[in-house]
Amino acid sequence: MKKIKHIAALALALALVLALAGCGGGESAGTGPVRIATKPMTEQYILGEMLGLLIEDAGYEVEITKGIGGGTSNIQPAMENGDFDLYPEYTSSGWVMVLDHEAEGVSDDEMFTQLQQEYEEKFGMTWVGLYGFNNTFTVAVRGDVAEQYGLENTSDLAAVAGELVFGGNPDYIERADGFGALCETYGLEFADVVDIDIGLKYQALAGGDIDVTNAFTTDAQLANPDTGLVTLADDKHLQVNYFCSTVVREDALERFPGLEDALMKMDGLLTDREMASLNYQVEVEGLDERDVAHDFLVQKGLLEA
Repeated sequence: MKKIKHIAALALALALVLALAGCGGGESAGTGPVRIATKPMTEQYILGEMLGLLIEDAGYEVEITKGIGGGTSNIQPAMENGDFDLYPEYTSSGWVMVLDHEAEGVSDDEMFTQLQQEYEEKFGMTWVGLYGFNNTFTVAVRGDVAEQYGLENTSDLAAVAGELVFGGNPDYIERADGFGALCETYGLEFADVVDIDIGLKYQALAGGDIDVTNAFTTDAQLANPDTGLVTLADDKHLQVNYFCSTVVREDALERFPGLEDALMKMDGLLTDREMASLNYQVEVEGLDERDVAHDFLVQKGLLEA
């Protein structure tokens, strides 16, 4: 009898250990919150809220850490350490900053496939879906200037640049892949070039002080109805692309059944103009990023009102 009781006690102890192991650390299926990180920029705050809302709709708790300083350089190591489960990332950022590849000479499809493969092999992570928008450098002109000269592509500027004033923030004008590369690639010689603070250039455009500036394709001010700005197509493919997607740990996909389906709802969801409009609502109109994210997902039929 004593031997039987001893075996029974060991079995009970083992069961308790297994039960505790299943409850601790957020490692068992569906336990603990899904932990999201974002970079310190309006766009990322909105995307983080969208991801969070879709994951909550799938039945899981969410914990969002907003605005991590250093962006990719600090979020990626934290992802590797298991501090976060997922975050929104841009293809060329992962390709260059994390994998240390050259951005030139690779197609977007090839880059995304390789990103998925190398992240799985090296980090136990993958990329899920492409949101649709591309946050990269572009050239913006006032609507009246574009109409007057029939500007659609950046190469259209070559014939009229001598009549226009370019205003750009100093770091863009000075960087090797910035203004110099733009002028060399497209054969541009402007009437004047003005260094202007990044926070003032859209005001300068609207006021007619400058005619052309550098921008990012999802800048909030590109959606400002009062300025009527036009972005020119990069028809000589100078700029590398920064398509946004979700980097996620594969163990998180295993722990949270249905998580991948929730993340895939972001696939093809946003155009450049739509992302710029959402940024504008938060940055200029002062709306809350969670409310903006929620209303957009409702509009797209992905959440109930």
